[in-house]
Amino acid sequence: MSIRPERRPVAPKVVEEVVVAVTEPRALTHRIALLFSPARHWLLLMLALLPGFSLFATVLPEDRADIMYHRYDGGGVEVDGPSILVRKSVMDTVSLSANYYVDSISSASVDVVSTASPYTEERTESSLSMDYLHNKTLMSLALTKSDESDYLSETGSFSISHDMFGDLTTVSLGYSVGNDDISRNGDADFGDQIKRQNYRLSLSQILTKNTILGVGWETITDEGFLNNPYRSYRYLDPLAGDGYSYLPEVYPRTRTSNALALRLKYYLPYRAALSSEYRYFNDTWGIDANNFELAYTHPFREKWIFDIRYRYYTQEGADFYSDLFSRRAPQTYLARDKELSSFQSHTLGLAMSYEIKPGFLQFVDRGTLNLAYDYIYFDYDDFRDLTRGGVVGEEPFYSFSANVIKAYVSIWY
Repeated sequence: MSIRPERRPVAPKVVEEVVVAVTEPRALTHRIALLFSPARHWLLLMLALLPGFSLFATVLPEDRADIMYHRYDGGGVEVDGPSILVRKSVMDTVSLSANYYVDSISSASVDVVSTASPYTEERTESSLSMDYLHNKTLMSLALTKSDESDYLSETGSFSISHDMFGDLTTVSLGYSVGNDDISRNGDADFGDQIKRQNYRLSLSQILTKNTILGVGWETITDEGFLNNPYRSYRYLDPLAGDGYSYLPEVYPRTRTSNALALRLKYYLPYRAALSSEYRYFNDTWGIDANNFELAYTHPFREKWIFDIRYRYYTQEGADFYSDLFSRRAPQTYLARDKELSSFQSHTLGLAMSYEIKPGFLQFVDRGTLNLAYDYIYFDYDDFRDLTRGGVVGEEPFYSFSANVIKAYVSIWY
């Protein structure tokens, strides 16, 4: 789950996943190529290309460029926009990259319709990063800035990875710190901040010629204004016409989140691959979440690669969440954000990639055309759909589906 304040919709995560998928795996591929026969390492390459795979290795990323269009449509929220990533090596020891993307957002989601007017806005994000390779150690530095009309976020991160035990084991450490400035459109008197710190530790291990195991741990601490300034909680009010009224949500000003991830990739003898992933998440707000994912990759002839995956996510809600409080301010902290409630989601994803060699571009070695589609179904256990009416506190539980499309072109040069 997202552990940022729920100011942003789901789609930006989509962009991040794609960027990770198209930038990091090549480093792993290069290392495997040094260890195994050509046929084996090519298939392990496909294992690494599966979405969400985040192993690190002490080689520089390859020179490449990616242009992507992404779109999310679900629950009354639409997000779309382009993303551009360019990476270039310098002197065989340094790799520089720049990424820029735009989210155009329109929202008339169920909670917005219940308490406010639909809105549209645009978010832009830009980042610069540098990787430095020294023997078996890779050091990375990145700066990111995200800007929208009422939210400014700046983040700096550093990580270091080192290979050991014959390059079969990679240990990585990472740290990020960020500062966010929050405002509220239409309210010049409101302003607050968040300070975020992220600590990461991961280990990847090549177990056999067919198997890779990854283990990762992440802790995030947030301090500041952690709720959405536009959201309200609902409470019973016998004086109101509908039987209930709203007041602004009140959240704790600190939060610590922990996440553990286990990933296993296995090569099948007929040039295909299986992968699985399990993640566990909890935080000091009382949220517990589990995520399971299975994926299968199948090449077709020389130029096609097809992927299919299924993901199941379930979470228990925050201690201070309620769809309907018994009275005004019955406790210190109060929230009705559905992302803090108990719910499950199912994701079915399909993707395909086709390799091209544009001969008219002399500086391009090769490229790929890529298309991915995810269908996501969300089912809430204790968040009610007020747009469908009913007795107060007994309205139907909310559910909705979303469609996510990612289309991008990658070239190596």
